[in-house]
Amino acid sequence: MASQLILQRLGLALLTLLGVSMFIFWTTEVLPGDIASRVLGRQATEEAKQAFRDELNLERPVYERYGLWLTDALRGDFGKSLVSGRPVVDAVLPRLHNTLILAGYAFIIYVPVSLLLAIIAALYRDRTPDIVVSLFNLLGLALPEFVLGTLLIYVFAVQYPLFPVMSMIHKAETLAQILHVTTLPALTLMTAMAVYSIRMLRDNLIEVLQSDYILMCTMKGLGRVRIVILHALPNAAIPALNTMALNLTYLIGGVVVVEQVFAYQGLGSLLVESVFLRDAPVIEAVALLSSALYIIANLVADLLAIVLNPRLRSR
Repeated sequence: MASQLILQRLGLALLTLLGVSMFIFWTTEVLPGDIASRVLGRQATEEAKQAFRDELNLERPVYERYGLWLTDALRGDFGKSLVSGRPVVDAVLPRLHNTLILAGYAFIIYVPVSLLLAIIAALYRDRTPDIVVSLFNLLGLALPEFVLGTLLIYVFAVQYPLFPVMSMIHKAETLAQILHVTTLPALTLMTAMAVYSIRMLRDNLIEVLQSDYILMCTMKGLGRVRIVILHALPNAAIPALNTMALNLTYLIGGVVVVEQVFAYQGLGSLLVESVFLRDAPVIEAVALLSSALYIIANLVADLLAIVLNPRLRSR
């Protein structure tokens, strides 16, 4: 039954991605204005504009162009940028690489910090440690990412120059340099994600720790740490998996503000630049990749829930 449930999730993910690809292509194709005139300029001749339209198949119906675009995209070919004339892949892959580095670093910090603070808050409910963690959550919720990032720059790059003001990831060559230039934006992202997960996981842990089977484990003489880690945490983490999936998505596509604050060359900033320049092929590629990563993150959350919850495996 578990394999059937996994196949259903995979099928739903593929159908969702197909629908999203249709929406992305349709919205970019109906942008106002003549693409040929916008790219080639007003001084271009009609012959040059017509040749440009023929090259991009702009005279064909939208559904035919969608089929051609989707077929090429499945092969990893997203066409050429309308602005630079370079293959879209050459523009997207370096930015995607940078975003994945930042996202991975932030996520590596986010997981242990969220788990540790949530466990401490749950074990010391309504006491000083719980109050301190709650204050951290309120502070993280109250400060927008650009304010938090600016404060970190002021403290740790201006007053105490431990880290660079601008995260020039393209100039970093060694792992130590990469970690050095990405620490401040990673901390900003980690805080923005952790405040939601800590609160949800804390409440779930408190509820689970009051259940009968936890009481039975306590009566059997099991240690408090063992009870929390092996018995309470897996059940309490299941409802928080969707939040984790949303945080993963935020790491990939929603870091535009953070990238702008730290001058970080990632996927989000590329999307903003492409929208400003109306570079449709790049917009389509970035949006499709971000959507695919979002769907994959939710799929992973569903699969983890199936693994952690025996009742789902028995359906």
